Amino acid sequence: MFSPATLLGRNSVSQMNRRRALQLLAALGTTGFVAGCGSDNDAEPTVNRGPVKIGLITPQAGGLKSIGDDITNGFQLFLDLHDQRLGGHPVDLLTADEGDTAKTGKAAVEGLLKQGVLALTGVVNSAVMVGIRDTVEQARVPLIGSNASPSSLQSVFYIWRTSYVLDEAGRALGRYLRDQLPPNGRVAIVMPENVASPDVVRGFRQEFGVADPRISDPVTYTSPTPTPGKTTYSSDITKALAKEPTAVFCFYTGSAAVEFIKQLREKFSGPIYAPGFLTEGTVLDNLKDNALGIQTALNYSADLNNTSNRVFASAYRKKHQVTPTTYAMASYDAAQVLDQAIQLTGGKPTPQQVNLALGKIGQIDSPRGIWQFNQPRTPQQKWYLREVQRDGQVMSNVLINELATLG
Repeated sequence: MFSPATLLGRNSVSQMNRRRALQLLAALGTTGFVAGCGSDNDAEPTVNRGPVKIGLITPQAGGLKSIGDDITNGFQLFLDLHDQRLGGHPVDLLTADEGDTAKTGKAAVEGLLKQGVLALTGVVNSAVMVGIRDTVEQARVPLIGSNASPSSLQSVFYIWRTSYVLDEAGRALGRYLRDQLPPNGRVAIVMPENVASPDVVRGFRQEFGVADPRISDPVTYTSPTPTPGKTTYSSDITKALAKEPTAVFCFYTGSAAVEFIKQLREKFSGPIYAPGFLTEGTVLDNLKDNALGIQTALNYSADLNNTSNRVFASAYRKKHQVTPTTYAMASYDAAQVLDQAIQLTGGKPTPQQVNLALGKIGQIDSPRGIWQFNQPRTPQQKWYLREVQRDGQVMSNVLINELATLG
């Protein structure tokens, strides 16, 4: 049997358009799949492939806007590095504001579907993801979510996620803290009252040990608010600290993370642990010294030493003058899996063909490290422990070690 190098010819590969070479290599392993889709367009030259519409759903205002901006930037960076194409097709990227409720999210999805999108991506808020589930499934248009991923999102066929399942961050830290905390230690768990928090708490307790007395205190839930003030969390923090805990485990993002940590630091100087969203992106700039020493678990760290991350992080910093976040990375990967799936479908993809192809792309060479989709359509991936340290005049999430492979 001929190897791909022999089939293409060693000298000819270097002379061919690189994308065309990759297209031929992909075709070697996907002949049966393409035939099954009823497509004979795989040989169609890339330059002749027509444009496709991709719908990007993010919050464009409010406390989660910065995460939405990162998601937009990550997806667009992949397009910038690939001639504004996915699978050889020029991309028309359509955007919609998910808002902050299931109702606004559903309106955003329906508006994009009316414009004939080939696929959807984005979605920051877990409540929005739950709210749009049936709309996406009934439309039979794939959604590659790049952030929100509640564990309640089960038995879906058209919804994929390149981020994580929310209980995994809790699981990764629960396993770590179980061994780190002294026998007489105590953890105060403080969470916002929302769709996502129960997932994080459940994962944390399962891995730490549900019956372990060190985490036996009730969870302190704070009322969710889109614009927290300087005293929003003060009374709840006082309540959580009443039993003098050794450490605090919490889960906040965006502007809520900034205010929570500032108010917590006024009353507690001990160790703080959280899913990595607590210290991602603009949060670090706003927290300054208050963030020092916070340890978080996340599926990505900007200082990971692999080829894909060096390309991604360097290009992201050059374009935006900031360190990339896990939100940007997951959106970059959403574009990457769409690129590969659309490539497999041939010259005239349909949403249903793209959805089938997503299940056949195998391992993804990602800035986070190699990962692949599992049965529930979420990543099987490594989780990392990071610590906020000073890097010159700025704060950085510094990689400490690997925690676990989950998914």
